[in-house]
Amino acid sequence: MDGQIIKKLLGTALAAAIAVSAVGCTNNKRTDYDALQVENNELRGQIAALEGERAMWQDTKSKLEQENIELAQALEAMRAAGTVDDQGGLVNVPGATVSMRGSDLVVSVAGDVLFDSGQVSLKSGAKQTLDSVARLLQSDFASNEVRIEGYTDTDPIRKSKWASNDHLSFERGHAVEKYLISRGVDTKRMYVAAFGMDRPRGSKAESRRVEIVILGG
Repeated sequence: MDGQIIKKLLGTALAAAIAVSAVGCTNNKRTDYDALQVENNELRGQIAALEGERAMWQDTKSKLEQENIELAQALEAMRAAGTVDDQGGLVNVPGATVSMRGSDLVVSVAGDVLFDSGQVSLKSGAKQTLDSVARLLQSDFASNEVRIEGYTDTDPIRKSKWASNDHLSFERGHAVEKYLISRGVDTKRMYVAAFGMDRPRGSKAESRRVEIVILGG
């Protein structure tokens, strides 16, 4: 085989190798491009989902802020109407006061108005107070969720049947919840929280209380 033919064959082989290499590079680039397109589409989907979630939370935040404003305005309206006196007491409702706690409106009822010492059965006089609270929940705050918080003083349990102050405070909160349900307040709106001797007030008598918390944001 002469040199010219060998050179021609080598040239053909080299050209074929270059062509195969070019096709391989093109295929690799195409594969990489397709993979990047898939990743890009996935990222776009994640961004869209995050934007939707952000919009939802912004809408929720705006609604909660509006609820907070409405609760504060409701308290001012009650003061203006003479339903709440200058000390925050509910007029003609024994042992009950109304105040704002952060974004929540709190109706606090003295424990001594509601219960005898160490007991969880409501006093007969307590029902008048809770009747007024029930009417308030149904008329002015019918759409708000309600948390009923039970509290005790700091004296340890010694003589009563309750295992702890936490237990006693829960049972008292539960007794208030049951009575409010009996007066027509929707059970789905309410739940009980027990705080026992936590969050004491200036005196033991003031510490013994049940708070009906009308929740804002």
